[in-house]
Amino acid sequence: MKSLWDDQEAAKYQGDLGLRVYTSRLLGRDPSLVLHGGGNTSVKIRETNIVGEEEDILYVKGSGWDLATIEEPGFSPVRIPHLLKLVSLDSLSDPQMVNELKTQMTRASAPSPSVETILHGILPYKYVDHTHADAVVTITNTEEGLERIKEIYGARVVIIPYIMPGFDLARLCAQQFAAQAGENTVGMVLMNHGIFSFGETAQQSYERMIELVGQAEDYLRQHHAVPQPVPEKKPVKDKSLVSNLATLRHQLSTTAGFPVIMMTQQDAKSLNFAQREDLETISQQGPATPDHVIRTKRVPMLGQNLDAYTEAYQAYFKAHASPDHIMLDLVPRVIIDSDLGICTVGKTAKAAKIVADIYDHTIDVIEGATCLGGYKALSPKEIFAVEYWDLEQAKLRKGGTPPIFTGEIALVTGAASGIGKACVDSLLKRGAAVVGLDINADIEQLYSRPDFYGITCDITDEKAIIQALEKTMLKFGGLDLLILNAGIFPPGCAIANLSTSAWQKVMAINLDANLVLMRECHPFLKLAPKGGRVVVIGSKNVPAPGPGAAAYSASKAALNQLTRVAALEWGQDNIRINSLHPNAVFDTGIWNEEVLNARAKHYGLSVQEYKTDNVLKVEVTSHDVAELAVAMCTPLFAKTTAAQIPIDGGNERVI
Repeated sequence: MKSLWDDQEAAKYQGDLGLRVYTSRLLGRDPSLVLHGGGNTSVKIRETNIVGEEEDILYVKGSGWDLATIEEPGFSPVRIPHLLKLVSLDSLSDPQMVNELKTQMTRASAPSPSVETILHGILPYKYVDHTHADAVVTITNTEEGLERIKEIYGARVVIIPYIMPGFDLARLCAQQFAAQAGENTVGMVLMNHGIFSFGETAQQSYERMIELVGQAEDYLRQHHAVPQPVPEKKPVKDKSLVSNLATLRHQLSTTAGFPVIMMTQQDAKSLNFAQREDLETISQQGPATPDHVIRTKRVPMLGQNLDAYTEAYQAYFKAHASPDHIMLDLVPRVIIDSDLGICTVGKTAKAAKIVADIYDHTIDVIEGATCLGGYKALSPKEIFAVEYWDLEQAKLRKGGTPPIFTGEIALVTGAASGIGKACVDSLLKRGAAVVGLDINADIEQLYSRPDFYGITCDITDEKAIIQALEKTMLKFGGLDLLILNAGIFPPGCAIANLSTSAWQKVMAINLDANLVLMRECHPFLKLAPKGGRVVVIGSKNVPAPGPGAAAYSASKAALNQLTRVAALEWGQDNIRINSLHPNAVFDTGIWNEEVLNARAKHYGLSVQEYKTDNVLKVEVTSHDVAELAVAMCTPLFAKTTAAQIPIDGGNERVI
């Protein structure tokens, strides 16, 4: 492990807190040190308050901030003298501790201080860094972990046996640090948890962390306990497995009581781990650190009933929890299948991705610890204590109403621009994970976020559609919402001049492709936990066709009739399907300034008059169409199917 400190880069950060931000970000750049908000850092600063008094303040990473992106407002300022008084108490409940920390903050708008604030406060160093370094965690999660840590570090670190984060850990550290620390002490190891480093400057504390973790990495290399390249394995290509993914996601959602996202990892590392002979034992021993509590379930046959697992978990909960505990998700967060790989589950795509990243690192820890003689994690009792910790329960009670489509998966065609892109935006805003299909390869870079997946796809290619749906199942686990938007509007052409090839091209895109999409999506929509929902973007030309648009009008009318038949057939499957008929939506690719000016001039109107040439004299935008399309997927339209709704500002010919 190498230091990333750069003098020129560091010069951009001013003051003690600024440098604390800089080195925190350096730590956050390396996922082998901290992962998804893990770890915390602090700095002690003497400041003058509003009445002119000098105070010793601990700036500690606040809740909800990630070290990789933290800024100065992400640190919570807490008065140190009160922290030192708290640690002298014989006991302090976690809710009481949180209250005490909040009452001693000097900035009311600051985030809640880290649960390890007292621990940072009692350590006699200006800068304190704490990470969950994979290398250190690997060594501590072995039978002889304590002896190995002593062998590596000697007197340079204080060693603390595992105890759950919070007041008790801070109190134990205060006692043992005073007894063990010497003039050569530069860090502290919390068994099965992580490592601390200290310093009088930000650079010193940071580089001591790099040095200490580097020693652990060297030890693992010397004992041949570092991740090794794994042979490439190709996942099983079986359509039934992809279908079973949707079935499994449906079962998980039913068990949980809400829709979930299920991501599947089929890389060589995941497949090789899933095929370990000792997986049944090694995958059930617990997380690498208490910060990474995730339940794991090995599924010998994908799609098996999860009732047995659920019953066992409920029994364990009832045996150990107090009556006021809120039961966490009943579903496993990680599911391992020897053919498929590793599936990770979350209420959102972001949550499922976090679990995937955590388990990826857990695999490295397990593999390394096994090479050192055997992986040994926390006991079930200790894991349960973390999972049903008062502070975690408080977060659940605080709760809040999630976005309406949380845990649901939507697929939008023609998603790179215009109405399709607007639909993507509206769905993402409401919590859905979205797959966007478009023939334009720009769709793949439309957004870089865990809840969006762009796929280049020619929807007239049936094989390409099937492959896109397979990718959707692997990416998110199912399909709940389908918005059929892709289509073309060819140049005007009278029937007398309309070629067969031009007619067939329009039909292939506007009609035939949507038939294939509906047919191939149907099995997945049947498994939508809240019922499948389909919205078809039709056209004003369905009720009011115009001259020169025979192919377009006929294709949209046929699509509308197909939608009506689907409503009749799919109602029994709890799938509703409705149509929108927009008109004169000018903020799309086909309407540039030149075309608008020409069309307006043709009708003797200004551009603005042309845009609002309807009964209500309003402009209809892609956003307007998307908002209505997405609204039709909400419970507001739960009892509506086969509807045809115009969104055209009122068209006289339609009326």
